[in-house]
Amino acid sequence: MQFELTREYIDDLRELIDQKNENEAKAKIEDLHAADIADILDELNTEEAVYLFLLLDADTGADVLAEIEEDDRRRFIKVLPIEVIAKKFIDHMDSDDAADLIGGLSEEKQEEILSQIEDVETAGDIVDLLHYDEDTAGGLMGKELVIVNENWTVLTCLRELSRQAEDIDEIYYVYVVNDDNKLIGTLSLKKMILSPTSAKIVNIYEPDVMSVHTDASDEEVSLIMEKYDLVALPVVDSIGRLMGRITIDDVVDVIRDEAEKDYQMASGISEDIEASDSIWLQTRARLPWLLIGLAGGILSAMVISTHESGLIATPAMAFFIPLITAMGGNVGVQSSAIIVQGLASNSLGFESTFSRLLRELGGAFVNGITCSSLLFTYNYFFSDSYALTISVSAALLSVIIFASATGTLIPLMLNKIKIDPALATGPFITTLNDIIGLLIYLSIGAYFYGVI
Repeated sequence: MQFELTREYIDDLRELIDQKNENEAKAKIEDLHAADIADILDELNTEEAVYLFLLLDADTGADVLAEIEEDDRRRFIKVLPIEVIAKKFIDHMDSDDAADLIGGLSEEKQEEILSQIEDVETAGDIVDLLHYDEDTAGGLMGKELVIVNENWTVLTCLRELSRQAEDIDEIYYVYVVNDDNKLIGTLSLKKMILSPTSAKIVNIYEPDVMSVHTDASDEEVSLIMEKYDLVALPVVDSIGRLMGRITIDDVVDVIRDEAEKDYQMASGISEDIEASDSIWLQTRARLPWLLIGLAGGILSAMVISTHESGLIATPAMAFFIPLITAMGGNVGVQSSAIIVQGLASNSLGFESTFSRLLRELGGAFVNGITCSSLLFTYNYFFSDSYALTISVSAALLSVIIFASATGTLIPLMLNKIKIDPALATGPFITTLNDIIGLLIYLSIGAYFYGVI
């Protein structure tokens, strides 16, 4: 049954914590999923959260640490004793989660925690993972996996499988390596069970195996796992030696983080921020694009001011300025969103930039004709100026086509020069189309009216 977090639940829990009622507080959360407990801790202050957290058993505590947000993890690390972190939680976490937990700490604190870990092999795995950038396959991978040698027999493999599986929560694949520890394939559990115990692994393993290098980007990893419906992906070094594996839960986190980053960037937020972040951090992330929007507004005002006398002579033209700028911004964002989505999912294929532009312009022409015709019909019946009717309709068609072109080309250009194309779906496109849209509209008005 899915847990629903309510204010009443939090208030009751806080009361138990204030009373230091360990038994009832623990009973209130002991049957919950780690993700639900993480949500509860997020609603408590640091002192309350630490008190409740220390009531958890080691396995549950480790799972909760893996679920809570990075800022909250740091909050716990600062107040918990080093020995508790190492022996009660790190020892019960997967290597990749453990590396993520202590990766943001100072080298001095990392060494203190690692020195408290009794299992030298576990500590060594974590040290290895800390050497990789967090946004690479090496930074995503864990060391928990089942490995067999191609020269072993099925009987030996079964014994090793039993031994190695003790430290692994989920077994997705059995990986086959040669004597140099190079990944050469995978072994089906079904085939291993059905084969004679004396059979050699080299005769029954599957040689076709997909892998990524340790320096592959996390986006590349997520695309591969999504495209081929993989639940785990082995990671190899530059000479093909098996280094670890990435599981689907890690990739889901990457996809979510990338989606959040792109959404914020498209909204004109230049940094990854949370609603709970300080005013200073939120201001720093938002202000740059607001200043760009301000500059764009000033340029738009300058465009209008150069046609001031004409607008005074034909004030009806001013009524449609919001319509022209809004339509240009909407079309530009739509076009750029389609391209950015295609770039993110790697679904644009081998189609040339010209072909994409041509297709987008074709769609823009159809949309522009439809909207312009409706606007022409409106003005034809409700306006007494034929020049206004023609000017606004022609300008709208032109602006829609131009906005579609910029919305297509700009993200492609940004992607070419290795800048996140998500930048093109927000204030950048909107501001640019506002300025150019006004120029187009007022220039067409000048032609038909002869005064603007």
